[in-house]
Amino acid sequence: MGDTTGAEVRIAVEIVELVASPVHAFEGRPADGPRPDPEGPRRDRIEVRAGLGVVGDRYFNHPAHRRAAVTLLSAEALDAVATEVGTPPFDPVLTRRTVVLRGAAMDALAGTGAEFALDSGDGPVRLRAHRAAHPCRWMDVVLAPGAFKALRGRGGVRCEPLSDGVLRRGAAALTLPAVLADAVVRH
Repeated sequence: MGDTTGAEVRIAVEIVELVASPVHAFEGRPADGPRPDPEGPRRDRIEVRAGLGVVGDRYFNHPAHRRAAVTLLSAEALDAVATEVGTPPFDPVLTRRTVVLRGAAMDALAGTGAEFALDSGDGPVRLRAHRAAHPCRWMDVVLAPGAFKALRGRGGVRCEPLSDGVLRRGAAALTLPAVLADAVVRH
């Protein structure tokens, strides 16, 4: 899991929010508002399945989303966007990213193909980073005007789940290739 030398680092992080929803709330035109999500997307824990995604999520077992089944966003990026657009901090759940964590710049993993693990106490969940999670125009509606543009380049990373496991809100550890540590811990 990692670079050719096998060296890894473990970083203490906090899982701030977890999201799983059977409803695709951001369908249609943003002017019409999001679709109702009767259960709400916020979770205290999520179950991840290798190659399938998050149990109970709208993208679970969808072939087109397997390499993007879990999205990770840095809470610090969202804080910076709120400051940039001049609003109080946002509710991170509104971004509909699967995992919002504090303590690591997840955007640095986009496009690397790096394998890494996130462990919130139930054992590590292994993931592979793929492409950037680009924001959509809905961010101007659900967060604040200007959020769509401000989130460009810091909307998180889309990942493929490589192992089964459970993630919970709270203290966690991020284990990643040592060659990426400086980029990920650049706060």
